[in-house]
Amino acid sequence: MLRPCLVLVPVLLAVWLTGCRTGQPIATATATGFRPEKLAEIDAAIRTSIGEGQTPGGVFWLERHGIAYHKAFGDRAVEPVREPMTEDTIFDAASLTKVIATTPAVMKLVEQGRIDVEAPVRRYLPEFAANGKDAITVRQLLTHVSGLPPGLSLQKEWTGRAVAIAHACAEKRVEPPGTKSRYSDINFILLGEIVRRVAGEPLDRFCAREVFGPLGMKDTGFRPFDLAAGVVFTAADSGRIAPTERRAEGLLRGVVHDPTSRRMGGVAGHAGLFTTAGDLARFSRMMLGGGALDGRRVLRPETVKLMTSVQSPPGLARRGFGWDIDSPYAGPRGAHFPIGSFGHTGWTGTSLWIDPFSGTFVVFVANRNHPTEAGNVIGLRRKLGTLAAEAVRDFDFMHVAGALPPDPASAR
Repeated sequence: MLRPCLVLVPVLLAVWLTGCRTGQPIATATATGFRPEKLAEIDAAIRTSIGEGQTPGGVFWLERHGIAYHKAFGDRAVEPVREPMTEDTIFDAASLTKVIATTPAVMKLVEQGRIDVEAPVRRYLPEFAANGKDAITVRQLLTHVSGLPPGLSLQKEWTGRAVAIAHACAEKRVEPPGTKSRYSDINFILLGEIVRRVAGEPLDRFCAREVFGPLGMKDTGFRPFDLAAGVVFTAADSGRIAPTERRAEGLLRGVVHDPTSRRMGGVAGHAGLFTTAGDLARFSRMMLGGGALDGRRVLRPETVKLMTSVQSPPGLARRGFGWDIDSPYAGPRGAHFPIGSFGHTGWTGTSLWIDPFSGTFVVFVANRNHPTEAGNVIGLRRKLGTLAAEAVRDFDFMHVAGALPPDPASAR
């Protein structure tokens, strides 16, 4: 099932320019912005993935210079009853939480002089210094070179944010910090706690006030639906939330899929955010706009540059602060977007890739783990990134000034 969203083409150039300044998509993709045969290939690739059972559905959004192409595909739910996918479906963002919530929150506090990325983590979390971790810095958490293991153990029963932070601070290093790239949820669990302690309020409230509210991301937030209370915590309609995995206790819907975040109460620096393709598009326009959207500044231009330029040590996977640039997880870049573009993925099937050189971004959000974990969109993400670049008119992806050269060492 396919539902296109078309936006009227402006007649006057002045209107077009105004739309670009505000960051709003103001023309249909089939007008002049994208090659229709490539858009058809994108549609076909998503339909094929759905037909093969890799995801029940998804929402795709491609945008460049105010021209947008966005569609809903397949179904939002197949259990307990089938529900068609809609463009306003709310998805469990999984690890997109790291770059849509936690990283901008940290960087807002850096701008305010309240966090120093070169400072040791123990300055903000004194108990973290245990087990030889006293030299690990905030920078090393942000770039996944802290030497910490990938995640907290779930073998023993535990619940609560405070318990999770105690476990994270008690962890031992796997290797010396700064010597190896190791993607770790623990890094961002700790960063979320640093935000909480420095800001004096939980991560979800800080992000709502400082990031999502100013950007008009009305369907983005943590804990959108509490099954126990039966109330909607945000303006989002709970019926629009895409369910994820079927578990013994029931279908997860409006409750974060990530088990560690779930034990922490649904608010954590590594996972827990819910959002829509449209809200991710607004966030992407802000990033391409140097930290501002619709006249509202969320981050300084120099902060956005720090977040999206290489901050990791030479010879390791190239990452900005939070954002992936050139690592083994950078599949959504596809075959053509230049090295120096940036993005991130999420376990549930979400992905975002932004190319500042061509002014293009690609959003694909899906619930590939509904009703089980059998779905897989890793290959689809790569194909969509490739086709998206091929759909762009009038840009030479083979010769991009300012792009980074390939670095064989960055695959480690």
